Amino acid sequence: MNLEKIIKEALPALQKTGTWIQNEAQSFDLNKVVLKGKNDLVSYVDKEAEKKLVIDLKSILPEAGFITEEDTADDDQKEFTWIVDPLDGTTNFIHGLPVYSISVGLLQGKDIVGGIVYELNKKELFYAWKGGGAFLNDNPIRVAPTQDLSNSLLATGFPYYQFDKLDNYLAIIKDLMMHSHGLRRLGSAAVDLAYVACGRYEGFFEYNLNAWDIAAGILLVQEAGGSVTDFSGGNNALFGRELVAAGDIHNDLLKSIQKYW
Repeated sequence: MNLEKIIKEALPALQKTGTWIQNEAQSFDLNKVVLKGKNDLVSYVDKEAEKKLVIDLKSILPEAGFITEEDTADDDQKEFTWIVDPLDGTTNFIHGLPVYSISVGLLQGKDIVGGIVYELNKKELFYAWKGGGAFLNDNPIRVAPTQDLSNSLLATGFPYYQFDKLDNYLAIIKDLMMHSHGLRRLGSAAVDLAYVACGRYEGFFEYNLNAWDIAAGILLVQEAGGSVTDFSGGNNALFGRELVAAGDIHNDLLKSIQKYW
């Protein structure tokens, strides 16, 4: 299986769907938003974008299954499985905040072997395949070389439901605020991971994540020379709903988190 060929063939599909999303953004009506759950927003844009992606990805790899956020394709894991988030950062999108992305990962068995994150507003196309490195608009990228947590800019996300661990999380944030250059919260985990991969952030952590938020970004960070674990330091980040991604500061960032988790 030529992973490089598959991923590169998928790039235009994300760009085409991204163009459609941006066209819809010009006339988007907030009244067309519905709730999937508490503070979990979705619109026709998410659903239609996902349908478009599924059609194109099926044509590239017909034998693959799908895991999709909006359930427009049957949840059907096979030897190869696409994991699709058609609009990561929906809340940003519906409020007109220009930070959102399309995220598409490719599994072979349980291993992530391909990943694409397309940040629509800057037209930045991040992609990687297992063993091939990571790229931004065809240029190779690497995680930041920063060695010290104190010299790092970090990213996180805020929970919008399941607040039972909120006090612990706020304690982590307080600690890191005092021992880093600061924290940012953009609202798209896929973008956050892409930014770690290209060195804009030294690290990213979050919990209550879904596989479609992070599958592509995990591989981007790994292929750019970084490390990705769950909060215990294990390898269950993809489906374990918690993630720490960083370059050389990974161990120090993980220790800071584990003090309160």
